[in-house]
Amino acid sequence: MALDIGFLVGKKNPPLIGLDISTSGVKLVELTKIGKNELRLERYATEPLPRGAVVDGNIENIEQVSEAVRRVWKKSGTRAKLCALGMPPASVITKKIILSGGMTEDELEVQVETEASQYIPFALDEVSLDFDVVGPAHSTPDDVEVLLAATRKEKVEDRVAVAEAAGLTPMVMDIESYAARAALSRITEQLPNSGQGQIVALFQIGSQVTHVSILLDGQAIYEREQPFGGNQLTQDIVRAYGLSNEEAEAKKRANDLPESYENDLLQPFMESASLEITRAIQFFFTSTPYTRVDQIFLAGGCANIPGLVDMVAARTKVSTSVVSPFQGMQVAPSVREKQLRIDAPAYLVACGLAMRRFG
Repeated sequence: MALDIGFLVGKKNPPLIGLDISTSGVKLVELTKIGKNELRLERYATEPLPRGAVVDGNIENIEQVSEAVRRVWKKSGTRAKLCALGMPPASVITKKIILSGGMTEDELEVQVETEASQYIPFALDEVSLDFDVVGPAHSTPDDVEVLLAATRKEKVEDRVAVAEAAGLTPMVMDIESYAARAALSRITEQLPNSGQGQIVALFQIGSQVTHVSILLDGQAIYEREQPFGGNQLTQDIVRAYGLSNEEAEAKKRANDLPESYENDLLQPFMESASLEITRAIQFFFTSTPYTRVDQIFLAGGCANIPGLVDMVAARTKVSTSVVSPFQGMQVAPSVREKQLRIDAPAYLVACGLAMRRFG
């Protein structure tokens, strides 16, 4: 699902980079197809953002963010100028609607706009609107189920402005949670029975927010955001050791902190993360008809903290693993595989965006 803002023209599958802009930084991924279903990771890179450049998914400082995009593009070594961008789920309204089957694309578009006005609390000329035909409606097979997505135009325009200021050409605007789901689908296909009938919970632990998606056969059956993220650990480090935010973040990543760090700060943070995940699953059980989760995947910069997977698995009693969106892909010789294993869980959205090249 995407709010398309352009079309890939010319040769089939021209180079396209996935560009994930989050509160903490900008991540870039470029993939190529080397066989019928085989992908290769050509390059990936990240660039941190100054505090306050992106707040709650909103771009507050276009100049700072576009400069970070310019740097990450240069750092990656790519020559691709076309990019796919993502919108935070909280800034996009999505709604499934049922429409009559047999309509042309133009007729569908008119009907979607008419229906959209019922669900969107803004004037239609203030929103970017797109739709995707999911398939025949379950209850009335002659009708079709359509997924509607809408967001404020200014939010799309800010991201477009950032990419263009960095010398790139935005082609697709996706929804971050859908991009993550697309990347995860490759991994769930490697589960027993290709993951069919399995209830899979994805926890993307960001810097400020943890995004929870619970999926059954690739479809989201439950989604929510929890105000918990890696920035809490950074702030604990700032307070405990008198560092700036930038120093705390750098030392956290480099594992360059005093001996007391693990017991005093890291262990309590992991316990909080495990508790948040357990609560989210309990909330899923009480607010839906479902009573089980078969697999938990952890993603985001904190997912690789040693011992976190085991702690979550012990607390939830559910099989838990760290997700790598590049699992099963070939890797270009220029990519350092040892570093990739550490970095990969943070690139779920950027990978899903890069996969739009082949969509």
